[in-house]
Amino acid sequence: MGMIYGSIRHTTSGRKRKTRSVRRVKKSFSALPENTTEPYRRETPNYPSCTSTAGVAARVEPSRYTGTLVKGIGTMHKSNAVPIIDEQQMKDLASMRR
Repeated sequence: MGMIYGSIRHTTSGRKRKTRSVRRVKKSFSALPENTTEPYRRETPNYPSCTSTAGVAARVEPSRYTGTLVKGIGTMHKSNAVPIIDEQQMKDLASMRR
């Protein structure tokens, strides 16, 4: 059977298909012995969490811009932040309209 495009409930000519009833098989749970009252749980080793609160790595210093190229930050459209490099670019951003 090839690829089916369109509805599964209708034929390619547009007629509705007959629904097929699904026979359900009743499953019996006879895998557990009759005399057990608790469910089976596999044995897993206990791994306790670490109790020490000391850090394992040095704190990262926050990044800061220390250069002189960018004069400021302007908004071009809604909350789009744009770096401003020179005064001409600042004037261009201020003269832009919606």
